[in-house]
Amino acid sequence: MLGQSIPRFTTFVPCRSHYEDGPGKNRPFSLENKWWLLIMVTMYFGFGFAAPFLIIRYQQLKKRRMF
Repeated sequence: MLGQSIPRFTTFVPCRSHYEDGPGKNRPFSLENKWWLLIMVTMYFGFGFAAPFLIIRYQQLKKRRMF
């Protein structure tokens, strides 16, 4: 009994969704305002690029203060 009910339970997936369909509707950001998107992408990648340099600078300054 249990072995027969598990395959039926796992293969059943409800197909109801409250999201809109179509290209570009499943993105977590909006493409409507291109300038805002440019600023946000620049900040995202800029911080990722600058983080190692800022961490190294912080460690160097911290090391100097010890003496």
